[in-house]
Amino acid sequence: MKRLISLALVALVLISACGTKDSRLAKANRKLGSKQNPIKMFFVPSLEAGKVVQSGEAIAAFLQKETGYHYKVAVPTSYAAVIEALGTYQADVAWLPTYAYVLAKQKYGAEVRLMTLRNGLNKYRGQFVVRSNSEIKSLADIAGKIVAYTDAASTSGYIYPSAILKQKGIVPKDYIFAGGHPQAILAVYSQRADVACTYWSPADASGKPMDAREKLFETHPDIFDKLRIVDFTDWIPNDTVTFRKDLPPELETNVVEALYKFAQNGSGKATLKTLYDIDGLEHATDADYEVVRTTLKAMNMDPATLLK
Repeated sequence: MKRLISLALVALVLISACGTKDSRLAKANRKLGSKQNPIKMFFVPSLEAGKVVQSGEAIAAFLQKETGYHYKVAVPTSYAAVIEALGTYQADVAWLPTYAYVLAKQKYGAEVRLMTLRNGLNKYRGQFVVRSNSEIKSLADIAGKIVAYTDAASTSGYIYPSAILKQKGIVPKDYIFAGGHPQAILAVYSQRADVACTYWSPADASGKPMDAREKLFETHPDIFDKLRIVDFTDWIPNDTVTFRKDLPPELETNVVEALYKFAQNGSGKATLKTLYDIDGLEHATDADYEVVRTTLKAMNMDPATLLK
């Protein structure tokens, strides 16, 4: 009798849990895109939050005019917060770095729909940056030094560079998470860390470097003279525009098409350039990111474990 009662209680708990999830989904999709329930578009804080919000609002304004839907823009305090928002229906669209997308897919079934382009490339690398007068001449010299990573869910700012160090048996003295790519660069510039791990992209047409140091050039004109690159990571698929699971299909298609159109016009291109140095968007699928999973597996690194 007790066994039957226990089984009944378990069944009730499972039914209740499913009902809660279903009710959350129904609530999230109810009149989605209306003023009462706008489409929630989240951005990661890889750059200064105020500038990201400003660019995000410009994107939202175009999308509202193009699709007729209403939008709400947010920049949470961490990459992980954006991932969790996709899983709890608090975010509908997220501009996610590569590794953050892989984790969002694994945990919550999120789907990439668009991939960013920079200088015509849909891939980039991470870089190891030190002060120009540093004794660090190679990756091996990082042993015993302090490393400034960006965020635990950053592919170029943590996952790939830390994987390389681990694979080569190089153990830093300590490490910090600076909170973003410019912040990691500043940590080395101000001598709070010996090495910064950030993104690298090719120089522009004029030859100007376009890696993470460029974001600080306006306020720190000597940034390229004071800091130099020691080495690079392997190539990484570019960051994403990702959609949460179970969005109304027509709404999702309309938003994807509008974003793609936004990336084609002059003002849109300028906004994306300001946002994350994006030159354009192209359609993408989850298969484009299988190389990241393969790399992590080869290094015995599990995405969910790494984030913890």
